[in-house]
Amino acid sequence: QVQLVESGGGLVQAGGSLRLSCAASGLTFSSYAMGWFRQAPGKEREFLTSITWGGSITYGQDSMKDRFTISRDNAKNTVYLQMDSLKPEDTAVYYCAARRISLSNYSRWGQGTQVTVSS
Repeated sequence: QVQLVESGGGLVQAGGSLRLSCAASGLTFSSYAMGWFRQAPGKEREFLTSITWGGSITYGQDSMKDRFTISRDNAKNTVYLQMDSLKPEDTAVYYCAARRISLSNYSRWGQGTQVTVSS
C-alpha cells in the first residue's frame, strides 16, 4: 500500500521558516518524481516544486526559488520542502505527491499538513 505522510507543518510568524517532510512507503522511490503542492482556502491547488530521483528540480514559479527549497533523501524515501521568509499568504495546506517518471500526472498524494503564517 502506497503511503505518503507529510509532517512539519504548524504555526509560524511571518519571516520564519519551516521544513516539511514527506515519507514515502509502498512504492519504488527511484521510479517517482516527488512534488509539493499547496491549497489555500477558496483557492485552487497550486504546484510549487518537484524533484526527480537524480535531483532535477522544477518550480511552478520562478519566485519560489527564492524562498522554497526542495530536496530528497533517496536512502530514506523522503522528500523535504524548506520554506524560508514565510509570509501570511503562504498559509495553506501543503501536500506532497508522487509522479511516475514516465507519466505527467501525480497519482499518489499525502493527506496534507497545515501551514499557518501569522502576521
